[in-house]
Amino acid sequence: MKKNQTTERLLAASRTIWEGYLTHPFVQGIADGSLAVQKFRFYLLQDYLYLFDYARVFAQGVVKSRAPDAMQVFAFYVASILNGEMETHRAYMKRLGITKAQAEAVKPSLVNQSYTAYMRAVSAEQGPAEIMAAVLSCALSYEYIAKWIVTHHPDAEQHDFYGEWIKSYASDAYAAENTRLVGLMECLAADYTEPQLARLTDIFIDCSRFEALFWDMAWNEAM
Repeated sequence: MKKNQTTERLLAASRTIWEGYLTHPFVQGIADGSLAVQKFRFYLLQDYLYLFDYARVFAQGVVKSRAPDAMQVFAFYVASILNGEMETHRAYMKRLGITKAQAEAVKPSLVNQSYTAYMRAVSAEQGPAEIMAAVLSCALSYEYIAKWIVTHHPDAEQHDFYGEWIKSYASDAYAAENTRLVGLMECLAADYTEPQLARLTDIFIDCSRFEALFWDMAWNEAM
């Protein structure tokens, strides 16, 4: 059996979408340091709001899982998002002079609402494997983007503003967390039938498309 065959199937199905991330002007702007800070500020606040719902989707994985090991992984990521990934956002908010109250008063954009509503619907209506398919696109694509930046823009990690963002998602620690997620995806889908695997693929592609729309939203500062 091919290692990580379910995840590889998901990635292969969404390859064209993911390639588009790398040429997106927002990502290119982070890579070469030319992105206007105002655009990053808009993105940061929307992503901060997104992460609360992202954590809620993982929390549903705890509720839906029967195996203790799966429950532990889902629970770990709830804490990791709220106390780990969000720390990068809070550090940037501090640099930009944005208070916690100001951030939480921001209205989520239409794309943000649509994306998180889709993931929450999957988490409410379906099982742990489908929940994993919904969350995996975001987790893996940020590593994919950050590592591409590091490879093609070797000095990007040293940028005095965007370097922290790049280092966070290109780090070995972040990659290790993603490896754990992939392992759970493979375990949950191990006995899935072809129709069930096709459903996982559809969810992953949908979320990959939402990721592309999120970058568009950030670039255009579109509410």
